[in-house]
Amino acid sequence: MSDLVTGDAVVLGLRPARLPSRALAIVLDLVVYLAGYVILSIGLALAIASLDTAAQAAVSVASFLLLMVGVPIAVETLTHGRSLGKLACGLRVVRDDGGPIRFRHALVRGAMGVVELLMTFGSVACIASLVSARGRRLGDVFAGTLVVRERVSGTRVMPVPPPPPWLAGRFTGLDLSAVPDGLWLAIRQYLTRMNQLDPQVSAAMAAGLADDLVARTGAQPPAGVPAAAFLMAVVHERQSRDAARAFAGGAPGGVGPMGPVGPVGPVGSVAPLAAGPAPHVQEAPAAAPYGAPVAPVRPPAPAAAPRAGGFAPPA
Repeated sequence: MSDLVTGDAVVLGLRPARLPSRALAIVLDLVVYLAGYVILSIGLALAIASLDTAAQAAVSVASFLLLMVGVPIAVETLTHGRSLGKLACGLRVVRDDGGPIRFRHALVRGAMGVVELLMTFGSVACIASLVSARGRRLGDVFAGTLVVRERVSGTRVMPVPPPPPWLAGRFTGLDLSAVPDGLWLAIRQYLTRMNQLDPQVSAAMAAGLADDLVARTGAQPPAGVPAAAFLMAVVHERQSRDAARAFAGGAPGGVGPMGPVGPVGPVGSVAPLAAGPAPHVQEAPAAAPYGAPVAPVRPPAPAAAPRAGGFAPPA
């Protein structure tokens, strides 16, 4: 589990897969790949029977590398971390921040898997998984990935809530390259559990995460935007960029998963709001423009000092 702990001692985090389930998934994958290799070898043996011994050996090595290394990399890339074995065991490979993996992650995992799984018969991977606090093998450490459990009894996967419609396309110009994966993971975990927390605790956590995000992006705190809504909008902006790179070649503008995406402005800038009233902004109290969403009235409590980034927890 993640080390993000709320004031109510609630731990928010993904559920890393442990060694038994990962080993079973790898065995299932190897059985499928070996079966494909045997079938391919029989076909190649008939096709290259007229070649000399050196050529036959070269073709055999190439086919082995293709089936045992190239195919797993392609499968993990195209399925975003779900191979046949992992799908059967309810597992998935994700980035450290909880997002889907890309080709470079699968390539590093596959290259290290040759040493960890094939050359040492899985002994190095087992030792590394037992030593790691989150059950990661060396390929996961170098690739920045984590194998998590997708099917957990009694729970369901919670999606990140969408931002308010009046924030759509407002943060297309933010530079998100300096935001570390650990902060993305903490934000995603908070947004999927924010409704389960005490309103004051939730608002304080949102203010702290928003301040950290503003400091990393180098932009000024957006006036009149609640901290939780700001986090939702930035997370969905990053998801839109990932989807654009994966399915639209990374072209700016157009229509993203969350709706129309405006033109990209200067780095670090914040696109202005569209013309028209913004009811959410009007509902925000004047004394705390970056406060939490409206919550039931509580007895008075000592006022908290604003944080350096501009997002202040509610009074």
